Amino acid sequence: MLRPSGHQSVFKIIIAIIAGMFALLLGLIVLLFIGAETGLVEMLIGMICATLPVPIYIMLLLWIDRYESEPLWMLATAFFWGALFAVFIAMIFNTGIEIVAAAATHSADIGQSIGAVIAAPIVEETSKALIILIFFFWKKDEFDGIVDGIVYAGMVGLGFAMTENILYYGRAVQHGAGVLTFVFILRGMAAPFSHPLFTSMTGIGLGWSRQSDNVFVKIVVPVLGFMLAVLMHATWNGSAVFGGGLGFILAYFIIMGPAFIITLMVIFFSLRREGRIVRQFLYPDYQKGFFDGQEYEKLCTIRGRMGMSWSAFWSHGFSVWRTRMRCNQIASELAFHRSRVARGISRNPQTAAEREKAYLMNLQQLKLELQRQQRGP
Repeated sequence: MLRPSGHQSVFKIIIAIIAGMFALLLGLIVLLFIGAETGLVEMLIGMICATLPVPIYIMLLLWIDRYESEPLWMLATAFFWGALFAVFIAMIFNTGIEIVAAAATHSADIGQSIGAVIAAPIVEETSKALIILIFFFWKKDEFDGIVDGIVYAGMVGLGFAMTENILYYGRAVQHGAGVLTFVFILRGMAAPFSHPLFTSMTGIGLGWSRQSDNVFVKIVVPVLGFMLAVLMHATWNGSAVFGGGLGFILAYFIIMGPAFIITLMVIFFSLRREGRIVRQFLYPDYQKGFFDGQEYEKLCTIRGRMGMSWSAFWSHGFSVWRTRMRCNQIASELAFHRSRVARGISRNPQTAAEREKAYLMNLQQLKLELQRQQRGP
């Protein structure tokens, strides 16, 4: 990969520090609001319950991105945007709209219903979508298609759900361990992917737009994806507000279950597409003898990549496994870089050529390192 200049690195570090401090401030404000409603002890218990399962769900989400793993800093940014920025925006606007609606209708119940069914879906999906839009326009080299859109959207949704669950678990603590256990099973185990699933509709729309050459798809599908995210969110909230427990169960099995299955099917076919991209754009390297036939074929399938990685780990240990994984990653980045260039997404030919050269040099060094490690001392 090309490295930024010293001035660019310093500038990025300064921006990262400022963003980190601002995020910390927002986090403290959000926790202050939650603590004011639930109490300090209840909030801390809620925080523990909300964060415990998160690493498991993050690992499941990241497993989806098998060909070209996204940069760690972008994944972390998406997660903390959802956990801090999006939650803060939602708290301010949702509360404000609910107060205005209650005053206009002279009914606190109507105000809460409007807030839950109308305001919350629009405000929350908009606040979560902002960071995905930033990545889409600013980091075109890291946003290649539907899988990337789902991964970034899922990270935002998981972050949002974690912070939201702190409030719900904190409230549940006030009513005893039994209520906390029920809420934890409901929100943490039965429906942990509700927010990621909603926001994934926006991610799918943007990802489809990125990988398509059709003007209609590029413009209309992202809008439809966002509208579907809002509609699903509103339906989910409305089922609980107007249908109670029965409405929630019906929405879970009739709407959310099928939507989750359809999303998994979209992921499956999107991964097959990514495999075809790797196969097509690494073929010239195979023809030149850079990859032998066995390595080339395995790089083009998820099963083959996993097989190479496990074989490296069991036969030679962690260091060889890490080098093998890095080699797989760089090979994918090279293939997707060539795909972007072929589709005209990379606008500077000189920069594109320099990046390809850097990828090839990196790959050559990794392959030599693999050979050295496998030979042993």
